[in-house]
Amino acid sequence: MAQGSAHLASDYQFWLQKLSVWEQASSKETQQDTCLHLSRFQEFLKQMYEILKEMDSNAILERFPTIGQLLAKTCWNPLILAYDESQKFLIWCLCCLMNKEPRTSGESELNSWIRGLLFHVLSTFRFNMKEVGLFPESLGYEPVDYCPRLLKHMVSSLVSELRDSHLNGVNTQSRMAPERMMSLSQVCVPLVTLPDFEPLVEALLTYHGCEPQDVLSPEFFEAVNEAFLLKKIILPVSSVINLWFRHLPSLEKAMLHLFEKLFSSQKCCLREMECCIKESLLPQAACHPSFFRIVDEMFRFVLLETDGAPEVLAALQVFTSCLVEALEKENKQMKFSLKTYFPYAAPALTALLSQRPEAIPQRNRLQPLLHISQLLREAVEDHTHGPQQGPFESWFLFVHFGGWVDLAVEQLLRKEAEPPEGLLWLLAFYYSPQDGSQRRVQTMVELKLLLNRLLMMLQSDSLSAMDLQKAAESPSADPRPPVCGQLVRRLLLSLLLWTPEGLAVAWEAVTHMAHTDALTHEITGFLDQTLYRLNHLCIEPSRKLARELLQELCPQV
Repeated sequence: MAQGSAHLASDYQFWLQKLSVWEQASSKETQQDTCLHLSRFQEFLKQMYEILKEMDSNAILERFPTIGQLLAKTCWNPLILAYDESQKFLIWCLCCLMNKEPRTSGESELNSWIRGLLFHVLSTFRFNMKEVGLFPESLGYEPVDYCPRLLKHMVSSLVSELRDSHLNGVNTQSRMAPERMMSLSQVCVPLVTLPDFEPLVEALLTYHGCEPQDVLSPEFFEAVNEAFLLKKIILPVSSVINLWFRHLPSLEKAMLHLFEKLFSSQKCCLREMECCIKESLLPQAACHPSFFRIVDEMFRFVLLETDGAPEVLAALQVFTSCLVEALEKENKQMKFSLKTYFPYAAPALTALLSQRPEAIPQRNRLQPLLHISQLLREAVEDHTHGPQQGPFESWFLFVHFGGWVDLAVEQLLRKEAEPPEGLLWLLAFYYSPQDGSQRRVQTMVELKLLLNRLLMMLQSDSLSAMDLQKAAESPSADPRPPVCGQLVRRLLLSLLLWTPEGLAVAWEAVTHMAHTDALTHEITGFLDQTLYRLNHLCIEPSRKLARELLQELCPQV
């Protein structure tokens, strides 16, 4: 606490000087300076309360003799009182100065003075009724209703003026001056979270002038974006997208805020991921190609930084699914071609991948999978089809649409057909895009041998979990590389959950496989993905088992 008090002692001198300057001048420049410092001052009030709540009144005054002066100046600054939660922290700080059991007249006077400040703070928008009481009564209002109605009329008048100015277009005489627009947006910075000001905030976000630069303050955009992300303000989708169009740093901050929610220390299942992504409104914004490229580049960066972490892959695939859903809702006939979203990919490949795999009839699923594999292989390995695209670029496009990987695994588990080479290549490429052609062929050979062993065992009368585990082990003395091991476990878990024979021994096999924390994390991730997909399909036995296994291995999910 001593360290915090020392920091506070040096900090509040700065704010005391600031408050004195703000108190003595009411110019436009002073108001702008106040608005620019509101968020920092609120954080200061919050930190001050954390220190003061551990001390009694006498200790506070002894340690910070000018704190009463600072809090009093704060109480008379309407911009501070209107900003976000500053009023709440100010009230808490004032309450810390109160003596619970005053013993001297000085302590009683201090309590009386603090009560006066609290009364002022809690009735910030009151008027001197003796001076203005007759005026509202002559208008037919009760004095207590006058200020709220006056505020609503003022906001309504500004909104109407903004709309008229927007409709007047190039008629410069009828449009609101850019300087006034800038000033109005700056005044609104501390007020964006107040419900009465929401119509004005929406009108400002909707307004588009003819000036080459935006006429609204960047601080206004930042304040609105912050309030929206923290759910302190509710805005229509169109207003939020207008905000991000006009201030790209706010879009980037919204993506970072989403990443924090999705990749926090507390594990987030895919259903929760989907809810967070849809609530963010980012898929609706990404329907516009310019937004999509920014969002996609941020996903690309996170994938590279995390070496393709499974949770990041899962988030990208859920986001893409939400984006496709938003495109289907908003554009019955797409305004932009798919090539606009993925300009460096072959249009035929993008068109194939963007289809919903589960919507394709069972008997017709193999052909598009083989076509996808062929196009990807040509892009990565075939030198005869023009310039080669880097393996990462092709892989990054492919991983947007994870449903095709699930479909490839299901097709490989069909017992009536020999495993097609194209599907083996597709899985090997998905799990290890950095491998060269020779290493990938080796993975395909091992994968084919494993499939043959597993499918033969499914035909036996007595299938056990241990038999499946042994069949999944590498026949050679050399252990498999980690990536190949992930692919084998993915195949084995799919067989257990998607085939009637596998369901019978799935519980024993899965709990036996999850014998380390790392494997438990990997397996629960796959079970979560499987359950997410099964929720859209009518396969109740598999869905029930996947849910029970997930709850057993990871109860908090």
